[in-house]
Amino acid sequence: MSDTPNPDRILGIDPGLNITGYGVIDIGADRPFVHEAGVVRGTSRKPLAERVMEIHRGVADVIAALRPAVMAVEELYSHYQRPRTAILMGHARGVICLAATQAGIPVINYSATQVKNILTGSGRASKAQVQMAIQRELALPKVPDPPDVADALAIALCHYYLKDKPSLLRK
Repeated sequence: MSDTPNPDRILGIDPGLNITGYGVIDIGADRPFVHEAGVVRGTSRKPLAERVMEIHRGVADVIAALRPAVMAVEELYSHYQRPRTAILMGHARGVICLAATQAGIPVINYSATQVKNILTGSGRASKAQVQMAIQRELALPKVPDPPDVADALAIALCHYYLKDKPSLLRK
């Protein structure tokens, strides 16, 4: 197996400290399709440093095994009432971005509202609406579950739709 990235492969990541969703889509002749999707789990009872190491290793393993050309990741959202959550999520995003950079693949960032708007027409779509949109767009027999996987596939699909529109990409 070659270490060269597959130019027709996009990795989408929905970062989380306990569950990080990932979705890999390949660009087919007439439409994108799911190559692989799943989750990387951090052990919730372990110290933060060990949890982020688990996430880094898991994402690095996905990148090494599947060789995507690019990684699209959800931007950090911070609610003023929960700043600690944003800080903790920043740790997860940091090691995820590190894994991609170590592998030499670019990281493109998308806000949750941008992803939802591209796929459903509403930046305030529910998790269920995103799951159904992903099922429809990728012609899946059932909705992706858990929602973290659907979100990761949505981020990858958003990149697929916007990849030729450089003014909309955030590095």
